[in-house]
Amino acid sequence: MTSILTLIFWLLSIAAFVMCAWALIHALRIPTRAFPAAGKQTKPLWLIILGFATLFTFAAAVNYYGAGMGLPSLLTIASVIAAGIYLADVKPAVNEYRGGGSSSQGPYGPW
Repeated sequence: MTSILTLIFWLLSIAAFVMCAWALIHALRIPTRAFPAAGKQTKPLWLIILGFATLFTFAAAVNYYGAGMGLPSLLTIASVIAAGIYLADVKPAVNEYRGGGSSSQGPYGPW
């Protein structure tokens, strides 16, 4: 029973790492001016938050079996919350400022 729970928590920590890495990669690809234009915090602040979140969740996923960490730490939980806030609130707001669209875009999408 314990090994099944350990496997479940390890898979959850890997999912948390993937989520944080996805948010960090998205933040890196968005132009800096898009964040204030959307009324959100600055890009450097989000990169710092998501960078630490990715680091903490990576450490939890890699070190899960080696150190016997048990349940996810408070930093891992806070990292998942930060990435969730970015993906649910900031990502939709800054996506419209992404740029690089094709010239065949109309006001309601592609022609």
